[in-house]
Amino acid sequence: MDRIRIVGGKTLNGTIPISGAKNAALPLMIASLLTDRTVTLENLPRLADVSLLVRILSNQGVDYSIDGRRHGEGREAGQTVHMTAREIVDTTAPYELVSRMRASFWVIAPLLARSGQARVSLPGGCAIGTRPVDLLLMALERLGGEIEIEGGYAVAKAPKGLRGAEITFPKVTVGGTHVALMAAALAEGTTVLHNAAREPEVVDLAELLNKMGAKISGAGQSTIEIVGVARLNGAKHRVLPDRIEAGTYAMAAAMTGGEVFLDGARAQDFQAALDALAQCGVQIESNDEGVRVARNGGPILPLDVATAPFPAFPTDLQAQFMALMTRAKGVSRITETIFENRFMHVQELARFGAHIRLEGDSAIVEGVPALKGAPVMATDLRASASLVIAALAAEGETMIQRVYHLDRGFEALERKLSLCGAEIERISVGG
Repeated sequence: MDRIRIVGGKTLNGTIPISGAKNAALPLMIASLLTDRTVTLENLPRLADVSLLVRILSNQGVDYSIDGRRHGEGREAGQTVHMTAREIVDTTAPYELVSRMRASFWVIAPLLARSGQARVSLPGGCAIGTRPVDLLLMALERLGGEIEIEGGYAVAKAPKGLRGAEITFPKVTVGGTHVALMAAALAEGTTVLHNAAREPEVVDLAELLNKMGAKISGAGQSTIEIVGVARLNGAKHRVLPDRIEAGTYAMAAAMTGGEVFLDGARAQDFQAALDALAQCGVQIESNDEGVRVARNGGPILPLDVATAPFPAFPTDLQAQFMALMTRAKGVSRITETIFENRFMHVQELARFGAHIRLEGDSAIVEGVPALKGAPVMATDLRASASLVIAALAAEGETMIQRVYHLDRGFEALERKLSLCGAEIERISVGG
């Protein structure tokens, strides 16, 4: 199993290209099931989750091809993938595949909308809480889907097709909004989503669906209207830049000092995180090309933050911000309101010498003068990133175990950081 070795204490200076967003890529890929024409996605990141989803979609009948790398393209350049589901050959998504990636459960929406039936394994629990799919199933039922739970599978049927409906989510759900958008696009009549998720990834999915011939308005707002169409066409779409990757590297630059330009990042997609960094004494500049982050000599100031749905501070940057606050000049409170059990990185950060105590859904972080390198173990994707941030600033060597979590969401992380001056390397099994 691969490990990552980091020797801390180096400032980061240079340019980091921001890859396509994993959280956008996955629903965009799943949307290819809605049509028998070709969907072409550009700037698709080279990630373990993307490769796994290709396998899952192939099981349903999606043919795919990947364009070769063009002259002058680095390893960070996104790939272009063509996906065609001429016919749905299997409406079952088995446990052995769905259990490895929760987002793959979303295939239930296009399978039901296009084929009138779907049998998809329930994804089960995960390291950051149960994250139930009840709101996703509720949306499908409101659209006329008949759903039963049998042997760990959600079995959905719509023998007469789906019908437009009013759907009010009791709480904001990105997955529920994705599922409702895909299902309603082919439903008969008009669907209105209330309390819909406003994340940029939701907007990205709506933009692709509209290019395919869907009639969606209001994406990015809490109320979205979808007028169903009889069929969808193929389309070409470029995956938006990854705001979580950009925010992670912004916090790494703030942690180590120096100046980093996040090439391609869109400030409006993670403005709450950038605002928080500015309050911590970090210099932030943004333009149409990307975002510049700098901290040259000044202290890291403490700040209280609470996660909340977009446009507030994202839960996917909570762990990284906590790592930053371990070096702040004072005490911070970080409150997690989205997922339970999302403080599993606390005990690993403590191995660096961080002072953190938990109070319910909050972590109280008392900044320390220095962190010390240590052997640590990643528990999930975002926790892995927090360990990298801490290690970059820690004195001495850190060895991070279970880095397969990082490979799920960060493309070429070691290369991007090393080109900015970090001393970081991947050590493969037997290496």
